[in-house]
Amino acid sequence: MPYPGRPVLNVLPEFVGTASTRQTPEQRERLLTFCAGQYRAGRSIHELAELTGRTQSAVRRALDQAGVPRRGRGAARVPSSSR
Repeated sequence: MPYPGRPVLNVLPEFVGTASTRQTPEQRERLLTFCAGQYRAGRSIHELAELTGRTQSAVRRALDQAGVPRRGRGAARVPSSSR
């Protein structure tokens, strides 16, 4: 039995139309602050890209510019119980 697909997220209203135009410093700062905060809260780069209407590469650059260390790939490891 296949797993259901992940729902696609819609671009947030504050980011609609800002990806294809030259950003103002205020728009860039809002993007950096949003991405950094949401990534630290546990959102994935893929989710942030959908929410901001950017590519995953653009989100990675934003996280790097904000000084946010990135997590490793894949799901978090489940701690093994010691027996």
